[in-house]
Amino acid sequence: MNGGPSREAPPRAWQRMLSGRRLDILNPSPFDVEIEDIAHGLARVARWNGQTRGGEIFSVAQHSVAVADIVALIEPAAPARWLLFALLHDAPEYVIGDMISPFKAALGGVYHEVESRLAQAILQRFALKPEPPAALARLTKRADRISAYFEATLYAGFDVGEAKTLFGAPNFAFERVAPLFAAVAPEAAQAAFLQKFAEIEGRL
Repeated sequence: MNGGPSREAPPRAWQRMLSGRRLDILNPSPFDVEIEDIAHGLARVARWNGQTRGGEIFSVAQHSVAVADIVALIEPAAPARWLLFALLHDAPEYVIGDMISPFKAALGGVYHEVESRLAQAILQRFALKPEPPAALARLTKRADRISAYFEATLYAGFDVGEAKTLFGAPNFAFERVAPLFAAVAPEAAQAAFLQKFAEIEGRL
């Protein structure tokens, strides 16, 4: 009987993707990031922890497309790389899911470190700068909050006053973006995300 110290194998830190890639969640490589895996995962992750009205979830894939399109609406001259950054702004959630802001705050540094590593690998995979220009970060955040406002009032049970307090009020009519906020099945959300990616990629 071996009396030496036991050496347990370290816990598995990778996830097998449907593409066949093994993505190390703690030390992700851009070579293991595939847009098809991102689209598949995000289309099956529910916004608002699934606490939404209707028979279909409102997915992170739909939210991502909405943010990219709202960026283009706010800033028609936005370069394609800015739109790609907006489309991928929540891409780490294809691995770690969509946690609501209060839970992220409770988890603190560990969550943000894992999220940051995944984000950096994704940005590197698609030849985007690890730190976006300040103007792009502000624009993406503005579009993100506009999308959140519409999602909150349409699906998540927020009244208009509460949503305005938390996310601000959009400065354009809902009719301009209404098609972006129709809940659809995961397969349709996945296809829309990939279509938007291909559209942007064609402009790079």
